[in-house]
Amino acid sequence: MVGIRETALPYRSGKYTYDDYAKLPEGSRYQLIGGELVVAPAPTPFHQDISWTLSHLLGGFVLKNRLGIVRNAPLDVYLNKKETYQPDVIFIARNRLGIKGKRKIEGAPDLVVEILSPSTAQDDLGTKFRNYEQYGVREYWVVDPETRTVEVFVATNGRFVSDQRVAGQGTVASMLLPGFTVEMDELFFDPGE
Repeated sequence: MVGIRETALPYRSGKYTYDDYAKLPEGSRYQLIGGELVVAPAPTPFHQDISWTLSHLLGGFVLKNRLGIVRNAPLDVYLNKKETYQPDVIFIARNRLGIKGKRKIEGAPDLVVEILSPSTAQDDLGTKFRNYEQYGVREYWVVDPETRTVEVFVATNGRFVSDQRVAGQGTVASMLLPGFTVEMDELFFDPGE
């Protein structure tokens, strides 16, 4: 299942732009992907457990070392007039905090994490992957709750290269943030199991 493409705004021919998107009510769960308004169902509790754990681990590391900021969804990340996403977790380096605008992040964060769900996986691994690569995300983590895997892509010569893929047990390490690691058992801890 793919996120639902629908118009929360009056229908018009052609693609929507950020100017249209900005007219949506605050808190809307839409993303602008390829000029289409896309809404996904609310994340599952397990998805939110993973997001909370990762944002707190990463946020603590970044804060302790005064490296920049960590934020989590919902927060608009504007890449161009037809591409505005709400990644699950982002990191922006201290020397790039100028991209943090009043209403949105105005450019590619340094690190982006997307946690897959059945309704978002196609976009996260397709259009968004290509645009994160094109617009300068330096490290992209793809977290799959179903298979309990994390794949880390690192920008090399303008292209994402798979740096590591960890499934089940083990440790994931950031190449962008030396010293930041996450234990898989901690990331995928499910208190309901």
